[in-house]
Amino acid sequence: MELYLDSVNLKEIEEAFKLGTLAGLTTTPTFMHREGVKDIDAMILKLASMVPVLQVEALGRTAEEVEKEAQRLISLGLNRAKTVFKIPVSLEGIRACKMLRDKGLLVNVHLIYTLQQAYMAANAGATYVCPLVGRLQDQGHDALALVEQCVNMVIDYAYDTKIMFSSVRHAEHVRNAINLGVHTITVPWNVLKKLTENNFTELGTKQFYDHTLLLTARVSEVIRSENPVVGLNDSVLDATLKMSESGLGAVSVINGDGALIGVFTDGNLRRALKEKGRGLLDEKMSGFTYTEPISLRSDDVLEHAVALIKQHKIDNLVVVEDDRPIGMLDIQDLVKLGVIG
Repeated sequence: MELYLDSVNLKEIEEAFKLGTLAGLTTTPTFMHREGVKDIDAMILKLASMVPVLQVEALGRTAEEVEKEAQRLISLGLNRAKTVFKIPVSLEGIRACKMLRDKGLLVNVHLIYTLQQAYMAANAGATYVCPLVGRLQDQGHDALALVEQCVNMVIDYAYDTKIMFSSVRHAEHVRNAINLGVHTITVPWNVLKKLTENNFTELGTKQFYDHTLLLTARVSEVIRSENPVVGLNDSVLDATLKMSESGLGAVSVINGDGALIGVFTDGNLRRALKEKGRGLLDEKMSGFTYTEPISLRSDDVLEHAVALIKQHKIDNLVVVEDDRPIGMLDIQDLVKLGVIG
């Protein structure tokens, strides 16, 4: 089933045709009016340069006027093999369709609301016959039955005509079109964007991405640039300021050689303040007892970091090289990446 975009919005068109799978573009004078187009001919040429096939209106009150308009558009520089002229169904429209087809031009007879109209168009050799599903449903008619009848007519009588499902309002219409076996569908950008969406797909994709990230991304790729460090002779106030400046809930404590000997956390700070009061802030970091810090290397994978955080029920990991702290990994960094809940 050919997939066309139904639009005249340049931004939408550029985005949609990046997919590389669309057969072409359909336009209408109404779209041109809504977009505030002043020079229709210039816009038609612009659109033709952007898409594989352009379906554009050729209007006229008589078949001769329709043919003249189509020839005028061709003379502007449109490619005969890549331009489909849209003609509203009527007796003059059917006659115009036959005249254009006899000259080797492509025609879409549209504004189809009955099987009889579709038959007249196919009998005149229309390249496309275009029922308007959404508009017909708006008036309470069984538009899908009409489309099915049109498809069956083309098959039963071997017409060299494609049924185009148009006036698409939602993604369900696309499913309808597929099930009915239509040859072509033209879809607005807001619907086309939803055709690959599904909540289960999104959840599965996120899971695959998260697990891949855990197994392949290194700590060095996500580590913060902040590296809050205090020495044993620094005060608790110094440590508090370092935590505040870094936005992290801990600081690394090093000895005189710069080697990591422990971690002082905001939890340690709160507990000590409760016990000793404001005088604590002037005490030295050497006055605390430190357990062996939980650390990891910058080339460790994130899976190792997550395992350590869960195992030890901690919020911060010190990243070390040669026993010296080079940064800190916070649990919130991993939450933002979606690799830990």
